[in-house]
Amino acid sequence: MAQEFLIPLVAGIIGLGVLAQILAARLRVPSIIFFLLVGVIIGRPGLGIVTSETFGSSLPAIVGLAVAIIVFEGAFHLEFERIQKAPRAAVRLVTIGAAIALVGTAVAVRFLEGLPWALSFVIGALLVATGPTVISPILEVVPVRDQVAAVLETEGIVNDVTAAITAVVLFEAVNPTVAAEGLVRGFALRLGGGLLVGLVVAGVLYYLLRYVDLSPGAAPRNARLLVLAGALAAFAGANQLASEAGVAAAATAGLALGNLDVPYKEEITDFKGDITLLVLSFVFIALAAQLPPAAIFDVGLAGLGVVVVIAVVIRPLLVFVSTIGDRFTLSERLFISAIGPRGIIPASVATLFATELRAAATELNDPALAQQADLLIGTVFLVIFVTALVQGGLARYIAQYLNVIPMRVIIVGGGQVGRALAERLEDRGENVVIVEHDEAKVESLRNDGFSTVIGDGTDTELLRKAGADNAKIVVAATGDDDANLLVAQLSKTNFGVERVLAKANNSDNVEAFEDLGVRTISAAMSAAWALDNQIERPDLAHWMTEVGHNGDVQQLEVTNETFFGKKVKEVGTLLPDGCLIAVISDGDRESVEVPGADTVIERGDHVTLLGQREAVREGMELVGGA
Repeated sequence: MAQEFLIPLVAGIIGLGVLAQILAARLRVPSIIFFLLVGVIIGRPGLGIVTSETFGSSLPAIVGLAVAIIVFEGAFHLEFERIQKAPRAAVRLVTIGAAIALVGTAVAVRFLEGLPWALSFVIGALLVATGPTVISPILEVVPVRDQVAAVLETEGIVNDVTAAITAVVLFEAVNPTVAAEGLVRGFALRLGGGLLVGLVVAGVLYYLLRYVDLSPGAAPRNARLLVLAGALAAFAGANQLASEAGVAAAATAGLALGNLDVPYKEEITDFKGDITLLVLSFVFIALAAQLPPAAIFDVGLAGLGVVVVIAVVIRPLLVFVSTIGDRFTLSERLFISAIGPRGIIPASVATLFATELRAAATELNDPALAQQADLLIGTVFLVIFVTALVQGGLARYIAQYLNVIPMRVIIVGGGQVGRALAERLEDRGENVVIVEHDEAKVESLRNDGFSTVIGDGTDTELLRKAGADNAKIVVAATGDDDANLLVAQLSKTNFGVERVLAKANNSDNVEAFEDLGVRTISAAMSAAWALDNQIERPDLAHWMTEVGHNGDVQQLEVTNETFFGKKVKEVGTLLPDGCLIAVISDGDRESVEVPGADTVIERGDHVTLLGQREAVREGMELVGGA
């Protein structure tokens, strides 16, 4: 393409990418969907404005640098504290889960499309990667529990690296013009070289940011530019050692630097996020535009069969195996199973592989090899298109259907009370974060699978880090009443939390809490109530202690219009066996009563359901349904 048209074209692609992001944000769907659609429309499948000749031989270099920025930025966000929220599941997903995905996909490609085993395993390796480019936009519009987000983010970052390296090593057995260097040796060289270069770059950046004068007046700007240059240097330097080692280097540098105490971290994060959005939109649109129309049609129904096997069989299998024994509900495991869209790494590396195979086919005059190149890129892009459109586009609806978008509850204090409360709330699927300053308690909580933030719960920034801006409930449950009072004040005044509850260790302090409008539970009074229940109501007390095991009690607003204007005796026939309405209150909680048979349920009423665990859960879905 002539030089005078190239610059307007690049500017136009970036402009379309920005518009696609704005539209995606308005519709609350991942932006990758619109990037792919724009690429198809303006590329070879559509108007043909962008083709493989548009950028010539420079496209792989452009994509490589863009991948460096994207991978670095995603890893920079992934703090070790976040990974520790679900460490066992995260490790299993990137090891056992990745192996299941690799082998399962290769087998599906081999038997459904009839490709050689070597090429099938290359495709299988590529399609292991999900990546932050597709996972992060989904998590922005689907606020799931931190444990769920942590495993999805960790899987995306780690599998991006290992999938790219594995695919490159396996590809050497497919490309007849390249001498293979051995799977283990090739993988170790690229991963080891990438880790080494990434750590060195992270160390240099840390030193420069912490101990070198970056010009006080322009320090934040210089820090942002320095980190951007470091990400590109890590990628380029490692790639000089071995192809695709740069992905590992960029991820390592981002992960290491993001977990160090560096100045201007917030400014760096914002800047990198903006740059990433720009390069992400350009790269996805440009790559989608390169796709030969015949490639998708060549894979045909066999390719769609591969997509179905990956999404419906392999993904759920690897997720359920990887999350055995962890604190995930069945709905959360199903949600993780349903969210596995493929992103930038499969797209970029598959494009590179297809180009190399076509060149080899021309050199060797081998039409079969050229056809394999088309099937390679067609299969990979078909999986990317379908998983991005279906899983990405429907992610929020899937989450709502499975009821995995919980309210955020922050418990300040990880002692016996805080832990017991967190266990009960998490058992009901709530998104609980425990704030605790004692490192030993934090380690114990994390080992048991609880999401924790270490530090002083009376610190405003720490509460914000724990998610107080989006919390519906904050519970102050430390052993210090002064700390509990301050947490309650901050939660109400600084964050406008809807419900704030506090534990009063000293009964004399209850009045001070309630003057703030804080619902307060006195430790002495709660113990007295429990003892009194054991004396006067032993059967009820025994049943209540079993709530969460066999029985359950839940309060919710009646939103199912079927129940409006009906008497309790009529509603009772609609509820599942083993579930009954124990209490009814109006929306303002001004009228709370144990209902009679003729009590009428009105719009806005809240009901408390009591009964067997599963029956109550079914009743909640019915009462709170549309």
